[in-house]
Amino acid sequence: MSMFRFGYVAGPVIGALWCALMAIVASICVSFATGEGLRPVLLSCLIFGAWLGFVWLPDGGRSRGQRIGWSVGLAVVPALAFWLINPAILGAEGTSTSTIVMAWLLFAVASAWPLEIMLRNLPFGGATRHEFEDAVIRFLTGFGYVFFTAIVAVPFYVMLMTSLKNQSELMQNPLDFTIDLSKGWGLFRSYQELFVDFNFGSYLMTSFYISVITVALTLLFSVPGAYAVARLRFRGQKAFSRSILLIYMVPMIVLALPIYIAFSMTGLRNTIFGIVLIYPVTTIPVALYMLQGYFRGLPAEVEEAGLMDGLNRLQVIWKITLPLALPALASVSLYVFMIAWNEFLLAFMLLDDPSKFTLTRGIASLDSSEIPRQHLMAGAVIATVPIMALFLGLERFMTKGLTAGSVKG
Repeated sequence: MSMFRFGYVAGPVIGALWCALMAIVASICVSFATGEGLRPVLLSCLIFGAWLGFVWLPDGGRSRGQRIGWSVGLAVVPALAFWLINPAILGAEGTSTSTIVMAWLLFAVASAWPLEIMLRNLPFGGATRHEFEDAVIRFLTGFGYVFFTAIVAVPFYVMLMTSLKNQSELMQNPLDFTIDLSKGWGLFRSYQELFVDFNFGSYLMTSFYISVITVALTLLFSVPGAYAVARLRFRGQKAFSRSILLIYMVPMIVLALPIYIAFSMTGLRNTIFGIVLIYPVTTIPVALYMLQGYFRGLPAEVEEAGLMDGLNRLQVIWKITLPLALPALASVSLYVFMIAWNEFLLAFMLLDDPSKFTLTRGIASLDSSEIPRQHLMAGAVIATVPIMALFLGLERFMTKGLTAGSVKG
Protein backbone atom coordinates (compact mmCIF):
# COMPACT_ATOMS: atom_id res chain seq x y z
CA MET A 1 0.00 0.00 0.00
CA SER A 2 1.26 3.46 -0.91
CA MET A 3 2.50 5.47 2.06
CA PHE A 4 -0.04 8.19 1.21
CA ARG A 5 -2.88 5.71 1.76
CA PHE A 6 -2.23 6.00 5.50
CA GLY A 7 -4.37 8.68 7.09
CA TYR A 8 -1.59 9.97 9.33
CA VAL A 9 0.34 10.84 6.12
CA ALA A 10 -2.46 11.92 3.78
CA GLY A 11 -4.19 14.01 6.45
CA PRO A 12 -1.19 16.23 7.26
CA VAL A 13 -0.31 16.63 3.56
CA ILE A 14 -3.85 17.74 2.69
CA GLY A 15 -3.94 19.95 5.77
CA ALA A 16 -0.62 21.61 4.92
CA LEU A 17 -1.65 22.41 1.36
CA TRP A 18 -5.10 23.64 2.36
CA CYS A 19 -3.84 25.90 5.16
CA ALA A 20 -1.21 27.44 2.88
CA LEU A 21 -3.97 28.26 0.38
CA MET A 22 -6.26 29.68 3.09
CA ALA A 23 -3.46 31.85 4.51
CA ILE A 24 -3.00 33.42 1.07
CA VAL A 25 -6.77 33.94 0.68
CA ALA A 26 -7.17 35.40 4.18
CA SER A 27 -4.23 37.78 3.69
CA ILE A 28 -5.59 39.06 0.38
CA CYS A 29 -9.18 39.42 1.59
CA VAL A 30 -8.33 41.28 4.78
CA SER A 31 -5.71 43.46 3.04
CA PHE A 32 -8.29 44.49 0.43
CA ALA A 33 -10.92 45.09 3.10
CA THR A 34 -8.73 47.21 5.39
CA GLY A 35 -6.04 48.64 3.13
CA GLU A 36 -3.33 47.35 5.50
CA GLY A 37 -0.60 45.00 4.31
CA LEU A 38 -0.61 41.33 5.30
CA ARG A 39 1.41 38.44 3.97
CA PRO A 40 1.39 34.67 4.59
CA VAL A 41 4.51 32.86 5.79
CA LEU A 42 4.23 29.65 3.79
CA LEU A 43 6.59 27.48 5.85
CA SER A 44 4.67 28.25 9.03
CA CYS A 45 1.39 27.70 7.19
CA LEU A 46 2.52 24.28 5.99
CA ILE A 47 3.62 23.22 9.48
CA PHE A 48 0.40 24.48 11.08
CA GLY A 49 -1.69 22.81 8.37
CA ALA A 50 0.10 19.49 8.81
CA TRP A 51 -0.67 19.57 12.53
CA LEU A 52 -4.31 20.53 11.92
CA GLY A 53 -4.69 17.78 9.31
CA PHE A 54 -3.44 15.28 11.87
CA VAL A 55 -5.76 16.60 14.60
CA TRP A 56 -8.87 16.27 12.44
CA LEU A 57 -8.30 12.61 11.54
CA PRO A 58 -11.01 10.30 12.92
CA ASP A 59 -10.09 8.13 15.90
CA GLY A 60 -9.17 5.06 13.83
CA GLY A 61 -9.04 2.82 16.91
CA ARG A 62 -7.24 5.32 19.16
CA SER A 63 -8.72 6.11 22.52
CA ARG A 64 -9.95 9.62 23.29
CA GLY A 65 -7.01 10.18 25.62
CA GLN A 66 -4.50 9.04 23.01
CA ARG A 67 -5.98 11.39 20.42
CA ILE A 68 -5.94 14.39 22.76
CA GLY A 69 -2.42 13.53 23.89
CA TRP A 70 -1.08 13.30 20.34
CA SER A 71 -2.81 16.54 19.31
CA VAL A 72 -1.59 18.54 22.32
CA GLY A 73 1.89 17.05 22.19
CA LEU A 74 2.37 17.83 18.52
CA ALA A 75 0.98 21.36 18.95
CA VAL A 76 4.46 22.31 20.09
CA VAL A 77 5.64 21.96 16.46
CA PRO A 78 3.56 24.84 14.95
CA ALA A 79 4.12 26.82 18.16
CA LEU A 80 7.90 26.55 17.71
CA ALA A 81 7.56 27.38 14.02
CA PHE A 82 5.62 30.55 14.85
CA TRP A 83 8.23 31.52 17.42
CA LEU A 84 11.40 30.63 15.48
CA ILE A 85 10.21 31.61 11.98
CA ASN A 86 7.08 33.79 11.90
CA PRO A 87 3.35 33.38 12.44
CA ALA A 88 1.36 31.97 9.52
CA ILE A 89 0.04 35.47 8.72
CA LEU A 90 2.27 38.45 9.35
CA GLY A 91 1.31 42.13 9.28
CA ALA A 92 3.43 44.84 7.75
CA GLU A 93 4.91 47.54 9.92
CA GLY A 94 2.13 49.70 11.30
CA THR A 95 -0.62 47.14 10.74
CA SER A 96 -3.22 47.35 13.50
CA THR A 97 -3.79 44.48 15.90
CA SER A 98 -7.48 44.31 14.95
CA THR A 99 -6.55 43.69 11.30
CA ILE A 100 -4.18 40.86 12.25
CA VAL A 101 -6.82 39.33 14.55
CA MET A 102 -9.40 39.55 11.77
CA ALA A 103 -7.05 37.79 9.35
CA TRP A 104 -6.29 35.07 11.88
CA LEU A 105 -9.98 34.46 12.60
CA LEU A 106 -10.74 34.17 8.88
CA PHE A 107 -7.72 31.91 8.42
CA ALA A 108 -8.71 29.65 11.33
CA VAL A 109 -12.34 29.23 10.24
CA ALA A 110 -11.47 28.77 6.57
CA SER A 111 -8.84 26.16 7.49
CA ALA A 112 -10.47 24.12 10.26
CA TRP A 113 -14.04 23.79 9.04
CA PRO A 114 -13.30 22.62 5.44
CA LEU A 115 -10.53 20.29 6.67
CA GLU A 116 -12.96 18.60 9.04
CA ILE A 117 -15.23 17.90 6.04
CA MET A 118 -12.38 16.74 3.81
CA LEU A 119 -10.90 14.32 6.36
CA ARG A 120 -14.15 13.13 7.90
CA ASN A 121 -13.99 9.64 6.35
CA LEU A 122 -10.21 9.22 6.26
CA PRO A 123 -9.03 6.81 9.01
CA PHE A 124 -5.89 7.29 11.05
CA GLY A 125 -4.28 4.10 9.74
CA GLY A 126 -4.46 2.39 6.37
CA ALA A 127 -7.28 3.67 4.17
CA THR A 128 -9.13 1.90 1.41
CA ARG A 129 -8.80 3.25 -2.09
CA HIS A 130 -12.29 4.73 -1.86
CA GLU A 131 -11.57 6.51 1.45
CA PHE A 132 -8.27 7.90 0.19
CA GLU A 133 -9.70 9.08 -3.15
CA ASP A 134 -12.73 10.60 -1.41
CA ALA A 135 -10.46 12.78 0.74
CA VAL A 136 -8.31 13.79 -2.24
CA ILE A 137 -11.35 14.63 -4.38
CA ARG A 138 -12.84 16.74 -1.58
CA PHE A 139 -9.55 18.65 -1.31
CA LEU A 140 -9.28 19.18 -5.07
CA THR A 141 -12.91 20.29 -5.25
CA GLY A 142 -12.39 22.86 -2.51
CA PHE A 143 -9.13 24.02 -4.08
CA GLY A 144 -10.86 24.42 -7.45
CA TYR A 145 -13.71 26.46 -6.00
CA VAL A 146 -11.35 28.78 -4.15
CA PHE A 147 -8.80 29.14 -6.95
CA PHE A 148 -11.20 29.82 -9.81
CA THR A 149 -13.37 32.11 -7.68
CA ALA A 150 -10.28 34.08 -6.71
CA ILE A 151 -8.94 34.54 -10.25
CA VAL A 152 -12.36 35.85 -11.31
CA ALA A 153 -13.38 37.83 -8.24
CA VAL A 154 -10.09 39.50 -7.28
CA PRO A 155 -9.49 41.34 -10.59
CA PHE A 156 -13.14 42.42 -10.72
CA TYR A 157 -13.00 43.64 -7.11
CA VAL A 158 -9.82 45.64 -7.77
CA MET A 159 -11.36 47.08 -10.93
CA LEU A 160 -14.58 48.08 -9.14
CA MET A 161 -12.89 49.58 -6.07
CA THR A 162 -10.41 51.54 -8.19
CA SER A 163 -13.26 53.02 -10.24
CA LEU A 164 -14.84 54.40 -7.03
CA LYS A 165 -11.73 56.34 -5.94
CA ASN A 166 -10.39 59.76 -6.86
CA GLN A 167 -6.94 60.62 -8.11
CA SER A 168 -5.56 61.80 -4.76
CA GLU A 169 -6.56 58.52 -3.05
CA LEU A 170 -4.91 56.45 -5.76
CA MET A 171 -1.72 58.49 -5.57
CA GLN A 172 -1.61 58.27 -1.76
CA ASN A 173 -1.92 54.46 -1.63
CA PRO A 174 -2.45 52.58 -4.92
CA LEU A 175 -2.86 49.28 -3.05
CA ASP A 176 -5.64 50.50 -0.77
CA PHE A 177 -8.86 49.01 -2.13
CA THR A 178 -11.18 50.25 0.60
CA ILE A 179 -13.80 52.91 -0.10
CA ASP A 180 -15.19 55.81 1.90
CA LEU A 181 -18.98 55.32 2.02
CA SER A 182 -19.45 58.81 3.49
CA LYS A 183 -19.01 60.23 -0.01
CA GLY A 184 -22.45 58.96 -0.99
CA TRP A 185 -23.17 59.43 -4.69
CA GLY A 186 -19.78 61.08 -5.03
CA LEU A 187 -18.31 57.60 -5.26
CA PHE A 188 -19.72 57.35 -8.80
CA ARG A 189 -18.10 60.55 -10.03
CA SER A 190 -15.84 58.65 -12.45
CA TYR A 191 -18.87 57.04 -14.12
CA GLN A 192 -20.59 60.40 -14.49
CA GLU A 193 -17.50 61.95 -16.04
CA LEU A 194 -17.20 59.04 -18.49
CA PHE A 195 -20.60 59.77 -19.98
CA VAL A 196 -20.34 63.57 -19.80
CA ASP A 197 -16.71 64.14 -20.82
CA PHE A 198 -15.71 61.01 -22.74
CA ASN A 199 -18.83 60.25 -24.84
CA PHE A 200 -19.17 56.79 -23.34
CA GLY A 201 -22.90 56.59 -24.07
CA SER A 202 -22.09 56.63 -27.78
CA TYR A 203 -19.62 53.77 -27.36
CA LEU A 204 -22.25 51.70 -25.57
CA MET A 205 -24.89 52.24 -28.23
CA THR A 206 -22.43 51.53 -31.05
CA SER A 207 -21.34 48.25 -29.48
CA PHE A 208 -24.94 47.29 -28.77
CA TYR A 209 -26.33 47.68 -32.26
CA ILE A 210 -23.20 46.24 -33.88
CA SER A 211 -23.55 43.17 -31.66
CA VAL A 212 -27.26 42.83 -32.44
CA ILE A 213 -26.65 43.14 -36.19
CA THR A 214 -23.83 40.61 -35.94
CA VAL A 215 -26.18 38.15 -34.23
CA ALA A 216 -28.83 38.66 -36.89
CA LEU A 217 -26.41 38.21 -39.81
CA THR A 218 -24.78 35.20 -38.17
CA LEU A 219 -28.12 33.43 -37.70
CA LEU A 220 -29.25 34.40 -41.20
CA PHE A 221 -26.32 32.54 -42.77
CA SER A 222 -25.58 29.85 -40.20
CA VAL A 223 -29.10 28.44 -39.79
CA PRO A 224 -29.59 27.38 -43.44
CA GLY A 225 -25.94 26.36 -43.68
CA ALA A 226 -26.08 24.18 -40.56
CA TYR A 227 -29.40 22.67 -41.64
CA ALA A 228 -28.01 21.80 -45.07
CA VAL A 229 -24.97 20.10 -43.56
CA ALA A 230 -27.11 18.20 -41.02
CA ARG A 231 -30.03 17.13 -43.22
CA LEU A 232 -29.27 17.36 -46.93
CA ARG A 233 -27.04 15.04 -48.94
CA PHE A 234 -24.59 16.61 -51.39
CA ARG A 235 -21.07 16.04 -52.64
CA GLY A 236 -18.44 17.17 -50.15
CA GLN A 237 -20.89 17.26 -47.25
CA LYS A 238 -18.65 15.39 -44.81
CA ALA A 239 -15.57 17.37 -45.81
CA PHE A 240 -17.45 20.65 -45.35
CA SER A 241 -18.82 19.52 -41.99
CA ARG A 242 -15.37 18.61 -40.69
CA SER A 243 -13.66 21.74 -42.01
CA ILE A 244 -16.05 24.36 -40.63
CA LEU A 245 -13.75 25.36 -37.79
CA LEU A 246 -10.53 25.33 -39.84
CA ILE A 247 -10.69 29.12 -40.02
CA TYR A 248 -9.85 29.21 -36.28
CA MET A 249 -6.56 27.46 -36.97
CA VAL A 250 -5.36 30.73 -38.50
CA PRO A 251 -4.77 33.35 -35.76
CA MET A 252 -6.61 36.61 -36.33
CA ILE A 253 -3.36 38.55 -35.93
CA VAL A 254 -2.09 36.82 -39.10
CA LEU A 255 -5.14 38.09 -41.02
CA ALA A 256 -4.97 41.58 -39.53
CA LEU A 257 -2.67 43.12 -42.14
CA PRO A 258 -4.52 41.72 -45.21
CA ILE A 259 -7.85 42.85 -43.73
CA TYR A 260 -6.44 46.32 -43.00
CA ILE A 261 -5.08 46.67 -46.55
CA ALA A 262 -8.27 45.40 -48.18
CA PHE A 263 -10.53 47.64 -46.10
CA SER A 264 -8.30 50.67 -46.73
CA MET A 265 -8.37 50.09 -50.50
CA THR A 266 -12.15 49.64 -50.59
CA GLY A 267 -12.95 52.55 -48.26
CA LEU A 268 -14.41 50.30 -45.57
CA ARG A 269 -11.86 51.20 -42.90
CA ASN A 270 -13.11 53.55 -40.21
CA THR A 271 -16.75 52.73 -41.00
CA ILE A 272 -19.44 50.95 -39.00
CA PHE A 273 -20.43 49.08 -42.15
CA GLY A 274 -16.94 47.60 -42.38
CA ILE A 275 -17.11 46.37 -38.79
CA VAL A 276 -20.55 44.86 -39.36
CA LEU A 277 -19.18 43.18 -42.48
CA ILE A 278 -16.15 41.56 -40.83
CA TYR A 279 -17.59 40.51 -37.45
CA PRO A 280 -19.92 37.80 -38.85
CA VAL A 281 -16.93 36.29 -40.66
CA THR A 282 -15.48 35.43 -37.26
CA THR A 283 -18.75 34.17 -35.74
CA ILE A 284 -20.48 32.22 -38.54
CA PRO A 285 -18.11 29.20 -38.42
CA VAL A 286 -18.65 28.55 -34.71
CA ALA A 287 -22.40 29.10 -35.09
CA LEU A 288 -22.47 26.59 -37.97
CA TYR A 289 -20.61 24.07 -35.87
CA MET A 290 -22.91 24.48 -32.86
CA LEU A 291 -26.16 24.39 -34.84
CA GLN A 292 -25.34 21.44 -37.08
CA GLY A 293 -24.86 19.21 -34.03
CA TYR A 294 -28.23 20.30 -32.65
CA PHE A 295 -30.06 19.84 -35.97
CA ARG A 296 -28.67 16.31 -36.25
CA GLY A 297 -30.11 15.54 -32.83
CA LEU A 298 -33.66 16.55 -33.85
CA PRO A 299 -35.89 13.63 -34.95
CA ALA A 300 -36.03 13.56 -38.74
CA GLU A 301 -39.46 11.89 -38.62
CA VAL A 302 -41.08 15.17 -37.51
CA GLU A 303 -39.75 16.97 -40.58
CA GLU A 304 -40.71 14.10 -42.87
CA ALA A 305 -44.25 14.27 -41.54
CA GLY A 306 -44.34 17.96 -42.40
CA LEU A 307 -43.14 17.25 -45.94
CA MET A 308 -45.84 14.60 -46.32
CA ASP A 309 -48.44 17.16 -45.20
CA GLY A 310 -47.50 19.37 -48.14
CA LEU A 311 -44.96 21.72 -46.62
CA ASN A 312 -41.89 22.58 -48.67
CA ARG A 313 -38.41 22.49 -47.19
CA LEU A 314 -38.33 26.17 -46.19
CA GLN A 315 -41.70 25.88 -44.49
CA VAL A 316 -40.49 22.82 -42.59
CA ILE A 317 -37.48 24.77 -41.38
CA TRP A 318 -39.56 27.80 -40.38
CA LYS A 319 -42.55 26.05 -38.80
CA ILE A 320 -41.01 22.88 -37.36
CA THR A 321 -37.21 22.94 -37.08
CA LEU A 322 -36.65 26.46 -35.77
CA PRO A 323 -39.28 26.25 -32.96
CA LEU A 324 -37.66 22.99 -31.83
CA ALA A 325 -34.22 24.60 -32.04
CA LEU A 326 -35.00 27.66 -29.90
CA PRO A 327 -32.65 26.60 -27.05
CA ALA A 328 -29.79 26.20 -29.52
CA LEU A 329 -30.61 29.50 -31.25
CA ALA A 330 -30.67 31.28 -27.87
CA SER A 331 -27.29 29.86 -26.85
CA VAL A 332 -25.72 30.68 -30.23
CA SER A 333 -27.15 34.21 -30.15
CA LEU A 334 -25.79 34.81 -26.66
CA TYR A 335 -22.37 33.41 -27.59
CA VAL A 336 -22.15 35.50 -30.77
CA PHE A 337 -23.33 38.62 -28.92
CA MET A 338 -20.56 38.19 -26.35
CA ILE A 339 -17.95 37.72 -29.08
CA ALA A 340 -19.05 40.90 -30.88
CA TRP A 341 -19.37 42.89 -27.63
CA ASN A 342 -15.88 41.95 -26.43
CA GLU A 343 -14.03 42.03 -29.78
CA PHE A 344 -11.07 44.39 -29.68
CA LEU A 345 -8.43 43.63 -32.31
CA LEU A 346 -10.48 44.41 -35.41
CA ALA A 347 -12.09 47.48 -33.81
CA PHE A 348 -8.69 48.79 -32.70
CA MET A 349 -7.22 48.21 -36.16
CA LEU A 350 -10.07 49.53 -38.30
CA LEU A 351 -11.57 52.42 -36.29
CA ASP A 352 -9.85 55.79 -35.85
CA ASP A 353 -12.80 58.17 -35.51
CA PRO A 354 -13.86 58.51 -31.83
CA SER A 355 -17.47 59.03 -32.90
CA LYS A 356 -17.49 55.47 -34.30
CA PHE A 357 -15.62 53.70 -31.50
CA THR A 358 -17.02 50.49 -30.08
CA LEU A 359 -16.93 50.01 -26.32
CA THR A 360 -13.65 48.08 -26.27
CA ARG A 361 -12.04 50.60 -28.61
CA GLY A 362 -13.28 53.45 -26.42
CA ILE A 363 -11.86 51.83 -23.28
CA ALA A 364 -8.49 51.43 -25.02
CA SER A 365 -8.49 55.15 -25.72
CA LEU A 366 -8.70 55.76 -21.95
CA ASP A 367 -5.41 53.94 -21.39
CA SER A 368 -3.33 57.09 -21.38
CA SER A 369 -1.12 58.89 -18.90
CA GLU A 370 -3.33 61.96 -19.39
CA ILE A 371 -6.48 60.15 -18.22
CA PRO A 372 -6.86 59.11 -14.56
CA ARG A 373 -6.77 55.39 -13.92
CA GLN A 374 -10.17 55.37 -12.21
CA HIS A 375 -11.81 56.34 -15.51
CA LEU A 376 -10.22 53.36 -17.24
CA MET A 377 -11.44 51.05 -14.49
CA ALA A 378 -14.93 52.57 -14.59
CA GLY A 379 -15.05 51.97 -18.33
CA ALA A 380 -14.00 48.35 -17.80
CA VAL A 381 -16.79 47.89 -15.23
CA ILE A 382 -19.36 49.34 -17.65
CA ALA A 383 -18.17 46.96 -20.36
CA THR A 384 -18.21 43.94 -18.05
CA VAL A 385 -21.40 44.27 -16.01
CA PRO A 386 -24.00 44.26 -18.86
CA ILE A 387 -22.55 41.19 -20.57
CA MET A 388 -22.14 39.45 -17.19
CA ALA A 389 -25.79 40.15 -16.30
CA LEU A 390 -26.90 38.95 -19.73
CA PHE A 391 -24.90 35.75 -19.40
CA LEU A 392 -26.12 34.98 -15.86
CA GLY A 393 -29.72 35.71 -16.85
CA LEU A 394 -29.64 33.44 -19.92
CA GLU A 395 -27.16 30.84 -18.68
CA ARG A 396 -29.77 28.09 -18.45
CA PHE A 397 -30.72 28.61 -22.10
CA MET A 398 -27.09 28.55 -23.15
CA THR A 399 -26.35 25.36 -21.20
CA LYS A 400 -29.46 23.65 -22.54
CA GLY A 401 -28.67 24.68 -26.11
CA LEU A 402 -25.05 23.54 -25.95
CA THR A 403 -25.91 20.09 -24.59
CA ALA A 404 -29.25 19.34 -26.23
CA GLY A 405 -27.69 18.07 -29.46
CA SER A 406 -25.11 15.86 -27.77
CA VAL A 407 -27.40 12.81 -27.67
CA LYS A 408 -29.47 11.84 -30.65
CA GLY A 409 -33.11 10.84 -30.27
